[in-house]
Amino acid sequence: MNRPRLATVWLNGCSGCHMSFLDLDERLIEIDERAVLVYSPLIDAKEYPDGVDVCLVEGAVATEEDLAKIRMIRERTRVLVSFGDCAVTSNVPGMRNPIGARPLLERAYLENATLNQQVPCEAVPTLLSKAMPVHAVVEVDVFLPGCPPSADLIYVALDDLLAGRRPNLSQRARFGR
Repeated sequence: MNRPRLATVWLNGCSGCHMSFLDLDERLIEIDERAVLVYSPLIDAKEYPDGVDVCLVEGAVATEEDLAKIRMIRERTRVLVSFGDCAVTSNVPGMRNPIGARPLLERAYLENATLNQQVPCEAVPTLLSKAMPVHAVVEVDVFLPGCPPSADLIYVALDDLLAGRRPNLSQRARFGR
């Protein structure tokens, strides 16, 4: 029997959700026995593959690069999970939305800079006009809230998803979030 293909992706966020994923500790061994991790910032895969069964997406969609990446990921993934509050609501990356992308860049790179005052055009990804939750751009199958979601909540969701069940996270308080 083929094991499900699992991926994790990091868009515009802090990596706290991936740190919480690592907090699964010894349960990571069980997940590894049940699924094949085919793409993640935690492994050395360079290209997102076709035929991913479950993908946990951390972070908001905030740059043109994020937008292209999440659309490609959705096309290649059977079950897409918004992983953490930045993916679910745009959370911290969305705090820039009332300011606007251009004024934000000007504040950071012109007004607050003492040397080389210029808005970078090559090293910084092109910002979208606003940061968006993943579901504002593509269809999301499961929402896994929390900042970050607890390791217990992540485990319960993955346990269900890898068994082919839709997670029931309505009682998430018992998982520490």
